[in-house]
Amino acid sequence: MKSPLSILLLLLAVIASLSSCVSASREGLPPGSPFAEKAAVSANLLPQGIAVGDVTSQSALLWLRTDGPMMVQIEWATVAAWDSLSKSGTGITPVVRTPLFTTGQETDFTLTISLEGLTPATRYRWHVFAGTKGRDGAPTEAGMAAQGEFTTLPDVQSHVTVTFAWSGDLGGQGRCRRGAAGYPIFDVMHAQHLDFFLFLGDSIYSDNLCPSPPNEPGADFLAATLPEYRARHRYQRGAEALQRFLSSVPVYAIWDDHEVRNDFSGPFDSQMPAGRQALREYWPIRVEPDDPHRLYRTVHAGADLELFILDTRQYRSLNADQDGPAKTMLGEKQLQWLLSGLTASTATWKAIVTTVPLSIPKGGNADGSGNDGWAGGPGIPGFERERQVIVDHILGRKVKNVVFLAGDVHYVQANEYDPNGDGIPDFHEFVAGPLSAAPGRLAPANVELRPTRLMNEGGYMNFGLVQATKASFDVTVLDETGATRFSHRLAAK
Repeated sequence: MKSPLSILLLLLAVIASLSSCVSASREGLPPGSPFAEKAAVSANLLPQGIAVGDVTSQSALLWLRTDGPMMVQIEWATVAAWDSLSKSGTGITPVVRTPLFTTGQETDFTLTISLEGLTPATRYRWHVFAGTKGRDGAPTEAGMAAQGEFTTLPDVQSHVTVTFAWSGDLGGQGRCRRGAAGYPIFDVMHAQHLDFFLFLGDSIYSDNLCPSPPNEPGADFLAATLPEYRARHRYQRGAEALQRFLSSVPVYAIWDDHEVRNDFSGPFDSQMPAGRQALREYWPIRVEPDDPHRLYRTVHAGADLELFILDTRQYRSLNADQDGPAKTMLGEKQLQWLLSGLTASTATWKAIVTTVPLSIPKGGNADGSGNDGWAGGPGIPGFERERQVIVDHILGRKVKNVVFLAGDVHYVQANEYDPNGDGIPDFHEFVAGPLSAAPGRLAPANVELRPTRLMNEGGYMNFGLVQATKASFDVTVLDETGATRFSHRLAAK
């Protein structure tokens, strides 16, 4: 039997432990955190900010980059749990905490961490702690490096409104970061209360110069190697408006051509592996264990929306090749994935995300002939044979409510298509962008898919905004001031 003195000492130890837990909890720290002693927020620990990406109903990816090797830990819980903890002061901490990670030079000190076991349609709050590694292996000079929130997607049984934006083409033709905000269009997008953002490529323009002035210094060079690609990605992430946006709006990023070089075809470009590695290092893109280079993927956002994000670069034939059975933009494996996914989808709306447009002829230049998009032109080959395979599948399987979302041409275009000529539109396409690049030269859609033009306008920076419900698919295009330039409603069939 323990003596009264030993019992008293034990009680004092328990009280001290609980006091420590409460103190740590009030700082937003779980008991036992190696960072609990030093919790001051320090933005300097993550100079490129943070990004949340590839969110599902049960998981999310958190991306960060430290300025040199550091130890990093992430903790998260639902916002409701954090608020309850703050009010109760009980020290009971419903927080999940990752192991300690160390950022390294092999990935340019970037890190993408998966948060698993989340609840659908739930708001989460996260904290990132970072510090240098001490002699004893524990972090020193540590602090809270970032904090923020995101919401998981609804599950596939839930009929809820999903709001998202899409665009691409950032920092092209010398229109790069100007001032601390860098790209203020992201603040305009942030104000739309988005569930997520689709970034349709050209997230850097590795083959364009950004002279300073008028741009912020740091990108007045052409990138062709892994260190150079990394530097161009770091430059973009220096924009404060982009950092604010990515810290709280989940992003699904895919590449187009300027992450490597203009109009590249993956299997034939020696620079592709370096450009792809830098893309993966700087964007939170989920890795498939059996295919680590795969970028195409599906997003299920509730019962009424399924997205098919295409990789139009990694597997494509040369643009100059004559069109026919051997020519491909997607590669056979990705093509079959798309076709089977469209057939199997139970979502009301099937949105096919293609970085290059369906019907706008995008001719080559002095560096390469052939069209860079799906459409061909007079005497200039495109990828129309494979496009027709997709169209025939949609028509043959009677896949309803198909919408294509595209970018790349630096202006806004919207078309409804009636490829079988029965007078009833079979699917639609909406093209948006650029976020910050030179306006493109307007061109009409080719006639092969029997388009009816709904919009064809350029001369301003822009993004597309969608609200998808069981009944409708509402598309709006907003410019960099937040003004509406176009709107259209599709009624579900």
